[in-house]
Amino acid sequence: MVRDGFFYALGLGAVAVLVWLLTHSHVLLALPLVLAAFFLWFFRDPERVIPSGPGQIVSPADGLVTDAEWIETTSGSRLRLSIFLNVFDVHVNRSPVAGTVKLVEFRRGKFLNAMKAESVLSNEQTLIVIDAGDYEVSFKQIAGLLARRIVCDLKAGDRVERGQRVGLIKFGSRVDVLLPAEANLKVKTGARVRGGSSVLAEIAEPVGRSTVSAAAVVA
Repeated sequence: MVRDGFFYALGLGAVAVLVWLLTHSHVLLALPLVLAAFFLWFFRDPERVIPSGPGQIVSPADGLVTDAEWIETTSGSRLRLSIFLNVFDVHVNRSPVAGTVKLVEFRRGKFLNAMKAESVLSNEQTLIVIDAGDYEVSFKQIAGLLARRIVCDLKAGDRVERGQRVGLIKFGSRVDVLLPAEANLKVKTGARVRGGSSVLAEIAEPVGRSTVSAAAVVA
């Protein structure tokens, strides 16, 4: 359980007590109690079995893979996967690889629907870049229509392990992952993934020795 859930639940519990003392209405009492239960459930943080295979890149978030496409960056071609988190998904984020945090960059922005393509550029977001040794993996925590707070517990220079808890996005949101061009994709668009346990891709060889064709991006 993320501690935020206890804070919300305790606050609503206090509201429930006050409502009961003032009204003795079971109907009015039910609302804060239901909301308290929802927040306890929303901020759940289940344990996950982290894959241990060499070169595996795991999902940083629970959700639905909505897009997989090649993009050009200043560092060359990258394969971008977009994962949409609805309000019912676990919202704890995890590191996709083991390595050293190279960059953590927060940028203020809008709160557009995270399903919209422009949200990746316009919405409030945090970019995390991890140096895994032979390659880098980047991912963005992107706020959504309901998400109003992004939590990232990392800073540049931190060492992280694959599947390690690294932060949280509150309520509906989106996470984009930038994979090396050499990545062998293991998921399709439309697949549901689980943070820390679902393998998104594998790196079979060090960067520069192998390539993956655009046909590997399956719709």
